[in-house]
Amino acid sequence: MAARGWTEDDIADLSGKTFIVTGANSGIGFEAARALAEKGAAVVLACRSVEKGEAAADRIKMAHAGTKPEVRELDVASLASVRAFAERFLREHARLDALVNNAGVMAIPRRETVDGFEMQMGTNHLGHFALTGLLLPRLIESAPSRVVSVSSMMHTRGRFGALDARDLRLESGYEKWLAYGRSKLANLLFAYELQRRLGVAHPTVLSVGCHPGYAATNLQSVGPEMSGSAVGRAVMAASNALFAQSARAGALPTLYAAVAGGVRGGEFIGPGGPFKMWGAPVSQKSNRASYDLEAAKKLWEASEELTGARYAL
Repeated sequence: MAARGWTEDDIADLSGKTFIVTGANSGIGFEAARALAEKGAAVVLACRSVEKGEAAADRIKMAHAGTKPEVRELDVASLASVRAFAERFLREHARLDALVNNAGVMAIPRRETVDGFEMQMGTNHLGHFALTGLLLPRLIESAPSRVVSVSSMMHTRGRFGALDARDLRLESGYEKWLAYGRSKLANLLFAYELQRRLGVAHPTVLSVGCHPGYAATNLQSVGPEMSGSAVGRAVMAASNALFAQSARAGALPTLYAAVAGGVRGGEFIGPGGPFKMWGAPVSQKSNRASYDLEAAKKLWEASEELTGARYAL
């Protein structure tokens, strides 16, 4: 279990280490990238919008002299973008100490990615599945290293039956919150299955899941904005103001999963306070469905089929 009260101050010097944080231009991703860069790491901000990524990098550099965060274009909702990003990173970087799969969308109206996947599953899981597979050889070469999958307590709303490619596309019966929960459950099924597949052959490459609790980020506003719901936007804003912790506090479980000592592969890190929504990071249990071995195997196989990703394990 993580030490109670763990904060950014407990992060050791990260000079010489390289990290990728997807969706690093705002929210949890930005705060994680900022903290890693502040501790001396080379951090790649992998962002769909290069303009927003550059603005985020400038904020980090202005606040912390000497940091040199890089910005690279990555749209995890596009397999072509995922491949292009991975190819460029592998050309430019000889090591990768941790991949933080953070980018995501939440509770949006039904949309499809450019590859025809339901947007929440395509962005939150399938794009990161492909990205991790492409970068895994570099992670193995750089071991000890980690893959961090940022999930949510909303994974408890996710359900998998007989999982196949058609299920992942959610072509009928779409409900935005159930679809979001399903994608967040997929994050954990993937994280735990990756750890099992790494096994004894790669004991120092760890796959770790985490969640931020309830943190105020712009993620909550996207769904209401896409739906054109002024009431939804107002409710989200009020809820964030009244109940949410800051994005900086919400990033602590991600940072702990990425760099803290004593972390074990297959752990799930989240806030240790009331309702697992606030507080310092601790190791905790996800729901029973996330440990379903058969569902994890079927999800992996379907993800390979849909993305074309094959893992070098």
